[in-house]
Amino acid sequence: MIKEITAKELDIEGFINEKITEIKEIVGDGMAINALSGGVDSSTVTMLGHRALGNRLKTVFVDNGIMRQGEAGRVVDLFRDLGVKVEVIDAREDFFSAFKGITDPEEKREAVTQTFYRDVFGHIIKESGAKYLLQGTILTDVDETIAGIKRQHNVFEQLGIDPEEAFGYRIIEPLIQLRKDGVRIIGKALGLPPEIFKRIPFPGPALAARVIGEVTPERIETVRKATAVVEELLKDTGAFQYMAILHQDRVTGMRDGKRDFGQQIEVRCWDSVDARAATPTRLSFEVLEKVAGELIRSVPGIVSVTYNIAPKPPSTIEVV
Repeated sequence: MIKEITAKELDIEGFINEKITEIKEIVGDGMAINALSGGVDSSTVTMLGHRALGNRLKTVFVDNGIMRQGEAGRVVDLFRDLGVKVEVIDAREDFFSAFKGITDPEEKREAVTQTFYRDVFGHIIKESGAKYLLQGTILTDVDETIAGIKRQHNVFEQLGIDPEEAFGYRIIEPLIQLRKDGVRIIGKALGLPPEIFKRIPFPGPALAARVIGEVTPERIETVRKATAVVEELLKDTGAFQYMAILHQDRVTGMRDGKRDFGQQIEVRCWDSVDARAATPTRLSFEVLEKVAGELIRSVPGIVSVTYNIAPKPPSTIEVV
């Protein structure tokens, strides 16, 4: 059983020092790898790891083809300013091959897991000689996986899976006792800028978690463009998280007086503290109209925009 450390009881300096010591003791004189996505969890782990290991931590950004617009360049530039070198790994072909023909949500999540840990990281680990992977699993990831709500791609030991046996390396999870609010506090204390430690959460399976049905480069590009619109127009709402979801079936629309079979985007915007429970943000109709209008105008093929008003539970924050 993992002992939770709440944001209220968090001893910031004590926690940071304890985790730095822990990482040093586990890795010893060896080397570790960590995957940086640019989200608050992975960014916080990156800063912890570099404080503990310095140049013996190799930080990579995996370009899996399912990230937000311009993410790789943004992350590399931002962490260069923080004194951390980030290597970009092109794994787009690996991921889209793994997604081919899959529509079941759990199968898609498993495809992400296997491609990340077995194929991409397995290759990096073998090439570098590292025996450890540092990652930003948090307590909510574990809770949702154990409860069977959805399999988080970064949870193993709690399901009885030994990463060392399955993939050939050990996984270190310094943030596993925290939830999102606690991670933000630690990230800020480690020197991350507000644009990172205040950043809205982003799922491990990335935009694949926001495509209902098969994940293809074309469908990801649609939801990527829609994501950019939604994040830009809802960034000042103060909401916990907001996103665009691409539905599977084409829907009937009209353009220039003629029938037009297009696609549907569902917008979700949530108020929450730690993602365990959430309620839809009460956006004004004026804001909703603005979002819908911009999605239809700037994302090719969109003819329908809806807004989710079901709370979590029974809904979940992400769709897949």
